[in-house]
Amino acid sequence: MSRLLILTDPNEQLRQIAEPVLIEEITTPEFQTLIINMIETMLMANGIGIAGPQIATKKRLFIGVLNNEPHVFINPEIRRESFRKIDSEEGCLSIPGIWGIVKRHHHVTVEYFDREGKKQKRKVKGLEGIVVQHETDHLDGILFTDKVTRFTTVPQTL
Repeated sequence: MSRLLILTDPNEQLRQIAEPVLIEEITTPEFQTLIINMIETMLMANGIGIAGPQIATKKRLFIGVLNNEPHVFINPEIRRESFRKIDSEEGCLSIPGIWGIVKRHHHVTVEYFDREGKKQKRKVKGLEGIVVQHETDHLDGILFTDKVTRFTTVPQTL
């Protein structure tokens, strides 16, 4: 395992749109090693999510903590979004020391491939839903600061 360098804003690579992962690539030793290294990097940085662009890979992939366990999302697509929105206080490993309030959907349904290359569909809400939306934004070159309605100095809740 190896800790990866987390890019910080204003790095141009954070603004690039990630490219889909080829299904046959998912089970390769190289891709599986990337997944392991991303999980290790996220956990060592005390994060609850990390996306490909944050570690200088243009792959459409992110790791998100759901039910206290890291989950792998490959080629995620948010298929449904709730009409209801909530205020979410967010920070980001790529924007250290900055926190802000972002309006997010109360719940979303996401389709993705897991680390074995199996198609999955999951409805997420609460913190898990926020993580999925935040990390999916990373894959589209969007940072939470692009959506922030109010900056805060320190996190109110985690």
